[in-house]
Amino acid sequence: MEVQTTYFPTQEAIEAAAKKLKGVASITPLTQNLQYSKAFDCNVLFKREDLQVVRSYKIRGAYNKMSSLTPTEIENGIVCASAGNHAQGVALSCKLLKIQGTIYMPAPTPNQKVEQVKMFGEDYIEIVLEGDSFDDSHHAARLECERLNKTFIHPFNDEKVIEGQATVGLEILNQTQFPIDYVFVAVGGGGLSSGLSTVFKNRSPHTKVIGVEPEGAPSMTTSIRNNKNTELKYIEKFVDGAAVQRVGDLNFAICKEYLADMITVPEGKVCQTILDLYNKDAIVVEPAGALSIAALDFYAEEIKGKNVVCIVSGSNNDITRTAEIKERALLYANLKHYFIIKFPQRAGALREFVVDILGPTDDITHFEYTKKVNRENDVAVVGLELKSPAHLEPLITKMKLNNFYGDYLNDKPELFQFLI
Repeated sequence: MEVQTTYFPTQEAIEAAAKKLKGVASITPLTQNLQYSKAFDCNVLFKREDLQVVRSYKIRGAYNKMSSLTPTEIENGIVCASAGNHAQGVALSCKLLKIQGTIYMPAPTPNQKVEQVKMFGEDYIEIVLEGDSFDDSHHAARLECERLNKTFIHPFNDEKVIEGQATVGLEILNQTQFPIDYVFVAVGGGGLSSGLSTVFKNRSPHTKVIGVEPEGAPSMTTSIRNNKNTELKYIEKFVDGAAVQRVGDLNFAICKEYLADMITVPEGKVCQTILDLYNKDAIVVEPAGALSIAALDFYAEEIKGKNVVCIVSGSNNDITRTAEIKERALLYANLKHYFIIKFPQRAGALREFVVDILGPTDDITHFEYTKKVNRENDVAVVGLELKSPAHLEPLITKMKLNNFYGDYLNDKPELFQFLI
């Protein structure tokens, strides 16, 4: 059932949150990025929330919410469900405020993330691994709240959480001596975007706050287009810090009024941005943390000559995902291609393919023989990395002329999913 609300954070509540967070959340740097400023012919500044002690802005909302609990609520303890940044923010808040908390995480959560949460919460938290998905652990957390009368700490759909996240906006305005024309912010459930857009609406109404979602999880975009909070049946979960099926009701109501625009960015573009930030600026970001920067390409004309802030929301990236990040970036750039190749049953066929069919800069990155389908041909799945997208069509033409071409797999999602 749709929850109707007229809640909008007040300036007083946001400033009160900022006072509570003094000494808890870092006042993160707002620094010019030369690479992107030059590329887009404007003044690009990064708000480095990835440099918080928990490596994301989530400590702001979690601590502000938990520091507002009544003595009875503190005595009963709190519960949250998260496999990511929210869990770390809640865990640290539990330790700082000396509140006992239970954090539900899905059973497949990588051990590295579980250990991070334990490190921040120490003896004040208990971690429960429950279910195969976030929905499973979220359901179990809600049941514990009801059974033991504990307080559930929502990651975004909560007034105190929104007011805590809004303090990012206060800091930006206090750190600049010039007008800010655009702010780009990642949108997951909407906690940060709703708080941030409120600050700028009140204090700097000319600033356009642009919400950014991954293309595969356009929950806020869809909801604003439909003019009602809409749950998506399926989402791509790669940008895990900004992939929710339904945004918060409170958050939707605020973002619908205060965001100047909502845009989506392909996951492959996000991956290329992660690699660029690491290789050129030595900045490590998680996929959600790269969203705001990846969005600049889609606003290139509008931001020329402007002052632009990108919220770098987090850096809790799993190093085991590096290969997938590179793969998705190459696919997005149209440089990685998979084929079914038919090798004629004659001596030297493989050598002929490598020497005569492939170009001098084409690399084989995947090669896997399959079972023979007839007496004339062996069949292999071959992955190729090209130096330029323009090399693809001549390569396919040469394959066909020499009877090596079997099929092109990039545009066949039912098969392609097994390759990446």
